Formats: sequence, structure tokens, C-alpha cells
Amino acid sequence: MNAGPMASFMAEDDVTGSISTPGAGAAPLLLTNPDDWAPVRAALAQALDPQGGGAVATWENPGTGARGSILPVGAVYEADGQMCRAFVAEIDGKAPARRLQGRGCRGVDGQWTVSDLKPFGS
Repeated sequence: MNAGPMASFMAEDDVTGSISTPGAGAAPLLLTNPDDWAPVRAALAQALDPQGGGAVATWENPGTGARGSILPVGAVYEADGQMCRAFVAEIDGKAPARRLQGRGCRGVDGQWTVSDLKPFGS
């Protein structure tokens, strides 16, 4: 699945990236159904983008009943040549509710990756 930003909501000069599917260790923690990854990926890209001003991004998958939100935490920072930002994710709906923390980093290729994902507060 490939989800992209909605062009009607973006200025012509906005910079975007995509977030790759999480690694095998992160995927079960973040999602209970792989079909939820497309809306989560779009919300992560929106929330972590430095032009987003730190706003919460929400997502929902009507097909699975899962939904949640991504809250960027703190400012964007550079780590190992990548632009990174910490986030807190809340996931609810049909799946058991979860609150997670992690970070997303956008490499020079424009691809976002999720790392350091764990239950919130651990």
C-alpha cells in the first residue's frame, strides 16, 4: 500500500518524505494488523515533519476499526546526519489500547524510519 499526502492540503513547496515499514521488532508493538500501517505511516510523516509545528496527527482504519494519534515531542534534532524527532503514539479502537514512545528519523534519501519504539514510560 502506498499512502501519500493529500495534494489539496499542501503548498507547492512543502517537503515530504515517507516512512518505511517498521522492522520486525517494532511492527507487532506498533500495530496488531499490517493493514493499519498505511494510515499510521501518513500520520507519522505529518506529525514528525518539522514544518508541522508540533501538531498531533490522527489516523483511522475503518476496515480494522483501529485508530490512534501521533504527538511529536520536542524539537527536531540531527543525529548521525539524519533529521529526527521523538513522538508518543496512542493506539486504540478494536485492538487493546496502547501508548508508545519512539523516534522517527528522515535520512538524506527522504525516507523516514521508526526506531527506539517501546511502551510509554519504559
